[in-house]
Amino acid sequence: MTATTPTSPPPPSPPSPPSAGARPWLLPPSLSDLARHPVTVAVLAALGAFGVGVLLVVAAGADPATAWAALDEGMFGSAYAVGSSLNSAAVLALIATGFTVAHRAGLVNVGGEGQLCAGGTAAAAVGLALPGSVPGAVGVPLVLVAGFLGGAAWAGVAAWLTVRRGTSEVITTLLLNFVGVGLVAVCVHEEGLLRQPVTSSETLPQSAPLPAGAQLPLIGGPESPATVVVVIAAVLAVGVGLVLRHTGTGVRLGAVGHSPAASARLGLPVARLKGGSLVFAGGLAGLAGAALVATAPYVLAENFSSGYGFSGLVVGLLARGSLTAVAAASLLFGFLTSGGINLQLAAQVPAQTVQIVQSLLVLFIAAAMLITHRRTRSTA
Repeated sequence: MTATTPTSPPPPSPPSPPSAGARPWLLPPSLSDLARHPVTVAVLAALGAFGVGVLLVVAAGADPATAWAALDEGMFGSAYAVGSSLNSAAVLALIATGFTVAHRAGLVNVGGEGQLCAGGTAAAAVGLALPGSVPGAVGVPLVLVAGFLGGAAWAGVAAWLTVRRGTSEVITTLLLNFVGVGLVAVCVHEEGLLRQPVTSSETLPQSAPLPAGAQLPLIGGPESPATVVVVIAAVLAVGVGLVLRHTGTGVRLGAVGHSPAASARLGLPVARLKGGSLVFAGGLAGLAGAALVATAPYVLAENFSSGYGFSGLVVGLLARGSLTAVAAASLLFGFLTSGGINLQLAAQVPAQTVQIVQSLLVLFIAAAMLITHRRTRSTA
């Protein structure tokens, strides 16, 4: 019987380089991956936009330190500033949340401005029709529901044209913006509609103030203008996020957004899902309009929307489908809007400087996304 000598195991082979088709989550992170991360893109875009803002401040002849102090004072310097910023952020969050729902179904709702105007007009009409002694438990819900229904009905026109006639919702919602703005102008200039009684040549073309029972209650004390719309926007953003992520409705909306044809073959009600998402988006924009009317000075006036519909669209585009990002971007834009007003008053810098910075922020992020997307496709 012969003894056998034990054989040693073969030496380990060197690791093979990853193939072109390897899954990216199995590869070690690299600087290029870090540069394409959404947080990195947002930070770099913010720094670039901030740099341009500093140049604009210097070009306006102001001291950057003074301008920054004025901006900070306008955003955080008082309870009034914080409350006003939160109200602005809540309005933007409502519009952007609705945009996210429609976007999940493959639609782009650019009609937030018109839907906001329709909701504000409906809210003012209902609020002014209420008796002066109406309690807040009745008046506030009626005004908010009227705003939601007004915005939903306005978006319903575009939804019907989209699902029944195949018309692009981008075109219809965009054109309805101008009709909505014109509707507000007509209502506040005609005494037979919503204009307050004309007592002299100095009477402003606006509605009469809403009764006290139809005004949104304050949540931050007498020194802060923050209203209950801040809570409503936060609750709706969280609720919509849970629905989109953890319910069958969210899955069906996502399926329709990815492939309407495949969803139809699976038996999903594509038309109802697409139309319903756009109507819901319009309802949230209308709710934002009702909140603006039911907040001081409690009137429907020409240009009361202040471009919130378009700003909410920008927030929705920046968020890229994330309700967490909607909250963050809404807070950023809301506080910048309030700070821009004080920037003009205290530092003599045009308030439009903040709008330019916001626009550049969007352009920088969009450009970075486009560049990284092209690089990803070229290396795939």
